[in-house]
Amino acid sequence: MKRLIVAIDGPSGSGKSTLGKRLARRLGYQYIDTGAMYRAVAWRALQAGIDLDDADAVTRLAGDLRIELESRPDGVGVRVDGRDVTEAIRTPAVAQGASRVSAIPAVRRVLVRIQQELGRRGGIVMDGRDIGTVVFSHAEIKVYLDASEEERARRRCAEDAARGVSTDMAATRQAIQERDRRDKTREDSPLRCADDAYYLDSTGLTIDEVLARIEALVEQRRGKSCSRD
Repeated sequence: MKRLIVAIDGPSGSGKSTLGKRLARRLGYQYIDTGAMYRAVAWRALQAGIDLDDADAVTRLAGDLRIELESRPDGVGVRVDGRDVTEAIRTPAVAQGASRVSAIPAVRRVLVRIQQELGRRGGIVMDGRDIGTVVFSHAEIKVYLDASEEERARRRCAEDAARGVSTDMAATRQAIQERDRRDKTREDSPLRCADDAYYLDSTGLTIDEVLARIEALVEQRRGKSCSRD
């Protein structure tokens, strides 16, 4: 059976990573969290004291980094130059930093090349913001996962709380609004729903309900126009 490429795009807090991990396990595929790669670049730049608006410096750093994604029972581990940064890259500051570095076209080109190499043999579930439109525009299955702004803020606060990080709902919602603005208005590979993607609003749905719908989509090996579910 042909090993497919499943591309999952969507805004921050829509549930892409949770869905991607579980779907990959069910299919026996490799899960690739591209957002973690941009977070890794942002984390290292912040550690090095590099101005995130200095495109040349951030691009040089991205090109020199060795980013490794490791499959783990509880998800995906991330290493930067051999150092485990799985938890370190999940802070609100790094998340905002990732949004800034991901808007640098040269940085995107560096990471897109890596992502394409990781997935060229198929058998992957890859999530991000430009997977179905740029990284794997030929993916057999494309999903655009969305949720209301309020729901996404609630989920993000719950994730932070689970890691012992206290966050304010209003501040989290504001950060999501800013992230959405950056992602959707950047000149290079803006966040959008691919024309042949299956649009799914996960507001009010459980992860099991979302997973069931996407599994059915994978089994049928068909795409849908980007119509509201």
